[in-house]
Amino acid sequence: MKRRIGILTSGGDCPGLNAAIRGVARAAYEMFEDVEIVGIQDGYRGLIEGEWQEMKRSQFSGILTLGGTILGTARTPFRNMRVIEDDKVDKVKAMKENYEKMKLDCLVTLGGNGTHKTANLLSEEGLNVIGLPKTIDNDIYGTDFTFGFHTAVDIATDVIDRIHTTAASHGRCMVIEIMGNKAGWLTLYSGLAGGADVVLLPEIPYDIKEVAKVVETRAKSKKAFSILAVAEGAMDKKEAKMKRKERDALRAEKGFNGIANRVAKELSDLVGVEARAVVPGHVQRGGSPSAYDRVLSTQFGVHAAQLIAREEYGVTVALVGNTITHNKLSEIAGVPKLVPQDHQMVQVAKDMGISFGD
Repeated sequence: MKRRIGILTSGGDCPGLNAAIRGVARAAYEMFEDVEIVGIQDGYRGLIEGEWQEMKRSQFSGILTLGGTILGTARTPFRNMRVIEDDKVDKVKAMKENYEKMKLDCLVTLGGNGTHKTANLLSEEGLNVIGLPKTIDNDIYGTDFTFGFHTAVDIATDVIDRIHTTAASHGRCMVIEIMGNKAGWLTLYSGLAGGADVVLLPEIPYDIKEVAKVVETRAKSKKAFSILAVAEGAMDKKEAKMKRKERDALRAEKGFNGIANRVAKELSDLVGVEARAVVPGHVQRGGSPSAYDRVLSTQFGVHAAQLIAREEYGVTVALVGNTITHNKLSEIAGVPKLVPQDHQMVQVAKDMGISFGD
């Protein structure tokens, strides 16, 4: 049995991409008598522009613990895929033509929501596509966890742990900005793991006065410091009623420089505490994957190879409970998985006295 498999990584990088690539390749080499793996450079941009190489088996050795992606990645927004821009390139046509030029039997795409939407587009165009769900935001519908998420939780929790010591030493209110523009899973998990006093999520609009009450109450009870874990996409109740353009215009008018800086200033003004903002940024996406993510990425990669062996395409791999399974791309593409306000983890946090500012 012969298979020629294309692999690409698209969107933001995260820990576990190389482990997943390795899982696909190692399993394919074991399953098929004759297999060729084609690495496509820089995600869909490479598929559009025809930048690819035939991979050697040795290239998949020593990458299990390696962060980032050996194939490179780029953001190629889904909204522009059918738009003919100044370069006059029909992106969908180019991707289909290059798929044929590479003589692929199938294409494995590793990425987040945007990647999955384009994967579904290509599947609808007749290509054999399998998706692998990666993102530190954990916001892909149909899977309990994406690879990259647990590593980011570990990193964000470590940041909160380290901030705890300096906050306690100086008696400060520390506002830590955690990645997550639309989904607050990373902030929720790391905030709970790091012992935050306040957790602010995009899905639960906050009232800064309610947040101020928590900080003031802690100060009056001789707890000299407070820790706030704030998702970068958090918004107050007034902003939540606005359209995005209106919200962006308001923030620009008021000169807001990120949510952590904004909340820290507002708390300083309202309560009079010494509040500092901490923005770990892309540190949360970097470095070697955790043991959990190495195992999950490997499982996802191997399942993709099993799907290729069965010629089952138009799907994306998923974790449901303790089972590695898969969903139809058409059913999950473009469907974000957000934190429900009544989620069990939210209730656990509230029962421990953690405030969401609502």
